[in-house]
Amino acid sequence: MAISNLFLSPPPPLFSLTNKLTYKLNHQTKVTKPRRTSFTIVAKSQNNNNNNSADYQDRLISAVCYFYPFFDGIQYGKYVLTQFTPIQVLVQPLVPAIKVFKSFPFNGFLIFLTLYFVVVRNNNFSRYVRFNTMQAIVLDVLLIFPDLLERTFNVKDGFGLDLMMSLDSTVFLFLLVCLIYGSSSCLLGQVPRLPIVAEAADRQVL
Repeated sequence: MAISNLFLSPPPPLFSLTNKLTYKLNHQTKVTKPRRTSFTIVAKSQNNNNNNSADYQDRLISAVCYFYPFFDGIQYGKYVLTQFTPIQVLVQPLVPAIKVFKSFPFNGFLIFLTLYFVVVRNNNFSRYVRFNTMQAIVLDVLLIFPDLLERTFNVKDGFGLDLMMSLDSTVFLFLLVCLIYGSSSCLLGQVPRLPIVAEAADRQVL
């Protein structure tokens, strides 16, 4: 009698099996979806970081440009270099390049034209290179003012000579700091913003 009841008992409803199967499928899809989303987000963030960094060629070109105003204003260091030996030792490796730069009177002007029209006005270069090149050019243009002061007053002794020595030493130290800060920042891929000249460079580089 019990065996006959077992065979005669109605089968379990079909909708219960369907609900269990649907629950398993939904549970599996919910587990896999977050993994795909998180992988996509990581890949995008890595691409954005790579796009924001300057390549090594741009860094090197930008770093070299800051030697231009330093070479052009090396004469303002005649008092500092004779009094401070460590600074003289620091500048000593650059003497051959400085001699080549000073060998022809129009070298500074020719380099100015080359940097401005070939680099700054050339959109084939990145804005990183053009901005740093323009900063170096503006810094060199500012050297006109101490040169005009020396030519105007032309003092030989007394308080005027002491004042002129202080002015020349300040200009030279400012050029040296700009060279070290600008070149090292470029080699590290950072954007150096020099005082006085950064805003003028921004206006020239579109």
